[in-house]
Amino acid sequence: MNGNTVTLVGNVTREPELRFTPNGQATLSFGVAVNRRWQNRQTQEWEEATSYFDVVCWREMAENASESLFKGARVIVTGRLEQRSWESQDGDRRSKVEVIADEVGPSLRWATAQVTRNERRSPGEAPRAREMAAAAPGPAATSQGGGYGFDEEPF
Repeated sequence: MNGNTVTLVGNVTREPELRFTPNGQATLSFGVAVNRRWQNRQTQEWEEATSYFDVVCWREMAENASESLFKGARVIVTGRLEQRSWESQDGDRRSKVEVIADEVGPSLRWATAQVTRNERRSPGEAPRAREMAAAAPGPAATSQGGGYGFDEEPF
């Protein structure tokens, strides 16, 4: 079992930024703020602290998340912590810890969401769910619902 697993529930702090590597792999980065609230036993006052995390998604998840997430959205992220280091232009050694996402989803505690399954595609190919939804006149146009075959499981 991997001992380096983290689950975050918080709000997206900046608009997600989608980029592509030179070989065409999609990567998405965004920030998540996680609030913690507790009551101070001495003063009986409520106190709050906020922690900020950088999240990185890869490949299809990066493309799907870029179409689904926005600043302020409440999300659930599971993944692993990874530290990377580099040298700044000034010659200083820098490092940061990021969450490399395995799963990203909307938090449904105070919101609802509608999930649309994308068709499988090759790397670098644009997601088709948005194109299919734009072409369909409305929900009644698809008798199978959600674009799934009658013999398919939705997930």
